[in-house]
Amino acid sequence: MILPLTAGAQAQINTKKMKINDFTQKITKVVLNGNAFYDTVIKDEIAARWRISPYEFCTLEEFETIKKDDNYYFLMSTFGQFKKETAPGLQFLTLVKGGKGAEKGIDGMLEVVSLPFASAEYPSGREFVFLPAFLDIIQDHTLQSMERDINGYGGLGNYSINIAKSDDMDIVFSEEDLSSLITESILVTIADKGIIVTDEDEADSFILDYAPATLVSYVAVPSEPVVGSYCYKMLIDSETHTLYYFKKHRITKKAGAGFLPEDLERITAHRR
Repeated sequence: MILPLTAGAQAQINTKKMKINDFTQKITKVVLNGNAFYDTVIKDEIAARWRISPYEFCTLEEFETIKKDDNYYFLMSTFGQFKKETAPGLQFLTLVKGGKGAEKGIDGMLEVVSLPFASAEYPSGREFVFLPAFLDIIQDHTLQSMERDINGYGGLGNYSINIAKSDDMDIVFSEEDLSSLITESILVTIADKGIIVTDEDEADSFILDYAPATLVSYVAVPSEPVVGSYCYKMLIDSETHTLYYFKKHRITKKAGAGFLPEDLERITAHRR
């Protein structure tokens, strides 16, 4: 009888929730990538928004030196390359824990969360408008992952359940975030359900102004996606930065970048 009890206790200790339960007591090292503009912006936004752990900034060289130390967590920009891509297509904001496995690189480290935020080759610049929201999403997800394993293992896709609570909110899509499969008849249908489609600058103004009761679209996709690349779609509360929708789809010959008709069906299903 002792052996099963011991094994069960060990299984609990090894859950992701338990592995990151020291996060708020450990220093988060924010890794600068050497790009002067990016480094300045990330420094300013971290100083303004990071609230859940002590933090320090470090260089990539310093990261390589201390990445095996489990006294640190690391927030950094990483690149993702999927199976059929010949080069990395997307940049991610990734939060990992130092320690065991770090000798294998980022893939060997314990990942807390990884959020796709820009094209790897030609970022549009829109990611900087949304950076405050991205940092808040990462922090909120980290705290929730410390509370429940389902949040840690389920990832950002779990937050799509929030869309059912958006009946009384405005939803603003940048027209550039919509797939070419979105027809005029679909646009008429969603307009009847209180969905606004506008140009990118107007959509971004809702984020910049912290507009209340408003969700704004964001798409992260390679600048030149190929069949097999992934497109990530989000709806973010412009006031609270709560993530209400997070889905990805694989790029095919038919389904290109942007919100697809099935996304809009899910998003509007609960709206009168």
